[in-house]
Amino acid sequence: MRIPVKLFGFVFWLFSLNCAQCQECLQKDITYENIEPDAKASYSDGETVRVKCMTGYTGMYKLNCENGKWKTVVERPCAKKKCSQPGDIANGDFKLIKGSEFVFGATVLYTCKKGFEMTSRINQRTCRSEGWDNTLPVCEAVKCPAIRTDGGVTASGNTDEGSYGDLIHFECVSTDKKIDGSSDIHCTETGEWSDSVPTCKEITCAAPVIQDGYVVEEMQKYQKDARLKYECFKGFKPREGIPKCSKFGWTLKPECDEKMCAAPNIANAKIVGEQRPKYKISSRIQYKCNPGFEPEQPVQITCNSQTEWTGILQCTEKCGLPPKVDFADTTKMTKNEYNSGEKVEYSCFYKYTLDQHHPYSKYLTCEQGQWRGNIRCLIGFVSEPCSVTVEEMNKRGIRLRWGKQENKISTHEDQIGFECQTGKNVKGNDLRQTCNDGVMNLPQCV
Repeated sequence: MRIPVKLFGFVFWLFSLNCAQCQECLQKDITYENIEPDAKASYSDGETVRVKCMTGYTGMYKLNCENGKWKTVVERPCAKKKCSQPGDIANGDFKLIKGSEFVFGATVLYTCKKGFEMTSRINQRTCRSEGWDNTLPVCEAVKCPAIRTDGGVTASGNTDEGSYGDLIHFECVSTDKKIDGSSDIHCTETGEWSDSVPTCKEITCAAPVIQDGYVVEEMQKYQKDARLKYECFKGFKPREGIPKCSKFGWTLKPECDEKMCAAPNIANAKIVGEQRPKYKISSRIQYKCNPGFEPEQPVQITCNSQTEWTGILQCTEKCGLPPKVDFADTTKMTKNEYNSGEKVEYSCFYKYTLDQHHPYSKYLTCEQGQWRGNIRCLIGFVSEPCSVTVEEMNKRGIRLRWGKQENKISTHEDQIGFECQTGKNVKGNDLRQTCNDGVMNLPQCV
């Protein structure tokens, strides 16, 4: 009987032991990311534990052990700590080379801009739990060595110690010499000058090669201020001005331009076919006058060796029907249009005579679209005109029955009509008088 009792007691103790263990919570069951492991392996039922985040992370978990399982009381997930902007530097830039934002573990790399170099030993910064490590790097301008020249050359600019981008200008002391090399050099991004320091040499010019021309009395070398003589081949002409040798070479580039005529500008006409701004020597083109102008047929003109157009005929406006003339008509059937220079002859009606005294004639002439000339037909034949002044008519109390009252009236008419002034009556001679070889008896009104 004793052995079974002892065996039953051992089994009960072992069961009690297992039940006690099944009420505990184990540390290995806490599986949150980025947390610090706790020192204890297990926790009793009802015990509370505070779980911390790893270094560089922020957040916290508070857990309670209930019946062998963890119950979350507070949950703030562990996230990487944030850093502020890493800081800008003068004459430089930075970029992220690790990570995509400014948080724990991110790293930025600083570089200098063109023409500047890093003087700091460290060019990186990393976001730590306390913030960015290292100090901001420094970029300084690249330096070029001092400039030294001989006595014949002067240099202007920062010659003692040039910085990137600095420009040095060189000139010769003597006006009879020119720079042999680059007159301007600059400090490059590598800390070297773009070219070597120049010297000065005598001003000379070489004979140029001239297309479509040649140098007259060519020399191997031309001294300062020497003039260049050159001529052009047939059909070409030299440009205006005389080239002179200077420190920059020839003051004018010796060139030969092809002789050409500018497009003709003919009033009241249009070029036949395609019009160009310039035409070569011996070119032939045609133009045609506008409607209403002559000549009617196309005119051909030629560009001569003096770059002038030959054979030009001006387009002159035509005249329309001849005008009507008092007491006269044309001797021939008239046309609707007349060319410049054409004449039309007139003849006076029956009992009228053509006055051929200056400036009268029997022709009208078409000139530049207008009829020019004077024709007058007089009744009968009168050798001298009769004349009367306004003063004479006022003395006799009369006035003209027709026309404008001018200071002096001169007429070839066979008869002229008068009338009495207001409030007066005729006395003596009739109011209608005849001009007889320059003599006319004036009436009188009282």
